[in-house]
Amino acid sequence: MRRHLLGVALGIAVLAAAFVPLPALVDAVTGSPAGDADLALPFSYLVIAPISNLLDALTQLSMDRALWLLSTWAVVFAAIGAARTGRLAWRIVRSLVGALTPLVLAVATVLLPRPVPRLVTPEPAFNVLDFHSHTATSHDGRRGWTPQRLAAWHSVQGFEAAYITDHNVPFDGSNDATIPLLPGAEWSVYRQHIVSLGSTLPLDLAPYSRDTPGMVGLFAALHAQGAIAIASLPEYWRNHWDDLDQFVAAGLDGFEIVNCAPKALAFPTSDRREIISLASHHNLLLTGASDNHGWGQVTCVWNLAREGAHGFRDNQVLARPVALAQGDLPAWNAAYTQPWLMLRALSWPERVSWLTWIALFSIYRGVPRRKGQGRGIGILARSLGSREKE
Repeated sequence: MRRHLLGVALGIAVLAAAFVPLPALVDAVTGSPAGDADLALPFSYLVIAPISNLLDALTQLSMDRALWLLSTWAVVFAAIGAARTGRLAWRIVRSLVGALTPLVLAVATVLLPRPVPRLVTPEPAFNVLDFHSHTATSHDGRRGWTPQRLAAWHSVQGFEAAYITDHNVPFDGSNDATIPLLPGAEWSVYRQHIVSLGSTLPLDLAPYSRDTPGMVGLFAALHAQGAIAIASLPEYWRNHWDDLDQFVAAGLDGFEIVNCAPKALAFPTSDRREIISLASHHNLLLTGASDNHGWGQVTCVWNLAREGAHGFRDNQVLARPVALAQGDLPAWNAAYTQPWLMLRALSWPERVSWLTWIALFSIYRGVPRRKGQGRGIGILARSLGSREKE
């Protein structure tokens, strides 16, 4: 029974999580399921669902929770490796391998190509947009991350268009990518990043980089060029929470309420509700942002936007509930709450894939082998070993 303990425990957890399920997507404004919009999962994604789901869950961690999860599991795996029987040298090796395993998973999360979910929606009146993304032109963009590669990243996940908002470098919208790439920029000003949507010329940022009253003057400068201004996360939340009335009075057009960058995922639900109330009162646009810089394979948010409009009711922000939960959970418990959130968010095809892999692994581990017989694939290995001796 000890040999099957891990498989049994994991199988029970997979089934237990089905009694407290999370929807695939929620409306970030209302908190309710996303209606007719859903995530389509490629067959290859389902075949390797335990890997797919694990890497997706790691992608949707806030920065503090990511550090706690990785460090906690590094200690746990190192301790397991050291506790196993054997020579001291092998125990040290196993301990080091265990400690490095979470780091390897983190690197795989960022760099490993893999199948990803795709948003599907029957809403013809709305466009699936990303309002905030970057190429290698940004100082922190991935090297070689061209507009074409960025467009391919968006296209496979169901986006119909994306704004390129490189840091302090306007994008003019010219491209031959798989989906339309729209003009924009992200301006770094006084303790704040402002995403501008629409064609703009390069700006002298000095007048907007001294203090808050000067910074909000950027909004009028963007309007004069025909662009609109969106306050990015996490800066307005961390640095300007008491200044938001000044933002609105100066003509800000909207706020990000979901941003998939790890530093922004810590935005708590209570503060998101305050922003939603403020935006509703002043008819401001609310947006979600992948904030993609070329790292990671999946987004946590999509926008269903009405073309040419930017009021409160002209965009629906659809987010993964695992990502939205990051701001409401303590960082220290991420090692077990993130896996539990992941299991709760599984669809039934994903659960079946998990249970199948658990069963296969348990069978492999449980098939007895005769003395001297090498490792193999379960019963097949045993059968072949028997024939060789006949």
